[in-house]
Amino acid sequence: MTTPTARSATSRAASSRRRGRYGAPAVLLAPFLLLFTACTLVPVGYAIHLSLYTEQRGGLGFGGTETLFTGWGNYARALKDDAFLEGFANIALYCLMYIPLMIALALALTLLLDSALARAKRFFQLALFIPHAVPGIIAALIWMYLYTPGISPVLDLLETAGTRPDLLGNPLPAVVNMALWQWTGYNVVIFYAALQAIPREVLEAAVVDGAGPVRTAISIKMPLIRASLAMVGLFTVIGSLQLFTEPMILHGTAPAVTSAWTPNMYAYTAAFERSDYGLAAASSVLLAAAAALLSFAVTRLTRPRPESRKERAA
Repeated sequence: MTTPTARSATSRAASSRRRGRYGAPAVLLAPFLLLFTACTLVPVGYAIHLSLYTEQRGGLGFGGTETLFTGWGNYARALKDDAFLEGFANIALYCLMYIPLMIALALALTLLLDSALARAKRFFQLALFIPHAVPGIIAALIWMYLYTPGISPVLDLLETAGTRPDLLGNPLPAVVNMALWQWTGYNVVIFYAALQAIPREVLEAAVVDGAGPVRTAISIKMPLIRASLAMVGLFTVIGSLQLFTEPMILHGTAPAVTSAWTPNMYAYTAAFERSDYGLAAASSVLLAAAAALLSFAVTRLTRPRPESRKERAA
C-alpha cells in the first residue's frame, strides 16, 4: 500500500520532470514570443482598432476633431476606391512578371555555379550577393539616376547609338529590373545551399546511369530542392505585396507612378498626406489579409502530394 509520503514524493518527482521538459523550451521561446507580440501582434491589433474609427472636424472645419466609430466604413471606402484597386492590379502584374523571372534566373545561375564546369564559385557567389547588401533605397536612387534622361550615362550612350528608349514611360519593367538586381543573388545563395545538401551518391548514381549535366539538373537536382523553391516562392509573394521603396523613389520622376501605385503607397498617402489614419489602417489590414490568403494558397500548391496506397504498394 502506498503511503501519503510516497505519493507526495512521486507527485513532486513528476512535477519536476514536467518543469524540466517544458521549462527549457519556454525559456528559449520567451524572447521570440515577447518580441513577436510587441512588434507584430500589438501593431496589428492597433491597426485593426484604428480601422474602425474615423476623425471628423466640426464647425465648418474650424472646430476640434471628433473620433467616430464607423465599423466597416473605412474598409468599404478602400474597396470602393479605384486607386486602391488599381494598386492591387499593378501588384498582380508585377508578380506575374517578376516572380517567374526571378526564380528562373536564380535557379539557372545556381545550377551553373553547381556544375562541374564552374570555376571561382566563391567569387561568383559573393558577386551575386553583393547587390542584396546594398540598402534598398540606395539601390533605387542609383537606378533612378540610370533611368532618368539627360543625366543617365547609359541613356546618353544609347542615344549616341541612335536609340532613345523611354525607360520610365512604363514603370513596371523598370521596377521589376530593380527588384531582380537586388534579390536574385540572395535567392541564389538559398538554392546553392540546398544543392549542397543533396547526397553526392545520388548525383554519382545519375552519372553512372548515363545522365548528362542537363538531365541531372532537371531530373535530379531540381526535384530534390523543391522545398527551397517553395520557400523562395512564398517569401517572394509576401515581399511583392509589400512593394514600396522602388516605386516611391520613382514617384515624381516617372509620370505613370502615382501616389497610390501600390497598396502600400496608398496607405502611406492616406496616413501622412491626408491624415486619414482610419482609411490607412483599413487598407493596411486588407493588404495583410491578401498576403495571408496568398501565402496559404502558395503553401497548399507547393506542398508535397501524399502518396496514394497504389503508389506505396508499387
